[in-house]
Amino acid sequence: MARAATTSDVFNAIAEPQRREILVLLRAGERPVTDLAQELGMSQPGASKHLRVLREVGLVRVRGVGKQRLYGLDARGLRPVHEWAGGFERFWNESFDRLDTYVQDLKQTRQEE
Repeated sequence: MARAATTSDVFNAIAEPQRREILVLLRAGERPVTDLAQELGMSQPGASKHLRVLREVGLVRVRGVGKQRLYGLDARGLRPVHEWAGGFERFWNESFDRLDTYVQDLKQTRQEE
């Protein structure tokens, strides 16, 4: 099966590590592209390309303030990722429960020795 275009699917868009880092930076609030580019050590055109992809999948919004464009996180677009990852919550909870049981058994064994 062919992979969806990066700009049409949130999963493909966030597969790129620098895009995920942009999302992390935007959690703190709106920022201009120049700040994001500098923080990530990339060129402004490179950061702009990543922001365009994130905007097209609904993860980033942009608004103009004078001559400046500020980019902000729109976390609602992450809902499909959250729902998908949430499906693994039961697996992790069960794994942690088994680990806790194992640790308690080890403590009990050491106390008995």
